[in-house]
Amino acid sequence: MPKMKTHRGAAKRFALTKSGKVKRSKAFKRHILTKKSRKTKRNLRKIAYLYKTDAKNIKRLIPYA
Repeated sequence: MPKMKTHRGAAKRFALTKSGKVKRSKAFKRHILTKKSRKTKRNLRKIAYLYKTDAKNIKRLIPYA
């Protein structure tokens, strides 16, 4: 049986932790930052984790991560 291919779009956006959780970055941090408060921008820097139901689908796309 051949090796599975990694979904490159998903590999660039998600990463797995040692415990098996799926990390993701937060949205709304790219542009139009002048109207966002300092607190909002600071909180957007933090890493977020996917819910279990979504993580199951993403793990299937990144089998060797």
